[in-house]
Amino acid sequence: MISMDNIKPQKGSRHKRKRIGRGNSSGHGTYSTRGLKGQKSRSGVSNLKLVGVKKQLRAVPKMRGFKSLKGKAQVFNLNDLNNSFKDNERVSLKLLVKKGIIDNIVQPVKLLGNGELKLKGLKLEGIKISASAKEQLEKMKGEIISPKS
Repeated sequence: MISMDNIKPQKGSRHKRKRIGRGNSSGHGTYSTRGLKGQKSRSGVSNLKLVGVKKQLRAVPKMRGFKSLKGKAQVFNLNDLNNSFKDNERVSLKLLVKKGIIDNIVQPVKLLGNGELKLKGLKLEGIKISASAKEQLEKMKGEIISPKS
């Protein structure tokens, strides 16, 4: 019966490594197949010094560009505010998640100026805002409440 403890490789499929530098009677003593003098005959020479390896490394393309560790802001527009809120209402991150405008409160949130704001007196709490959206908010007597630090 075959089991893990009695499985062996086929005869002749595995070879023992030739141990060099074990005396002249081994056939690879004295210089141990390294030739005479020079950098490659010394110990501690990096494999990068070997011919062809550096060339291979140069052939591999480098990763280009930059990827920020900060995630992109979740964005929504003035039209979304018109559809989901009423005049003089307070707009917070929790309310935006509850109404399905944004996905979570962990990532930063930004209001963009697409569309026209029709609501008066909105109070935005803890939300970044673009210049065009800020202009429309001020026109409709709204205010921005900065988040507590």
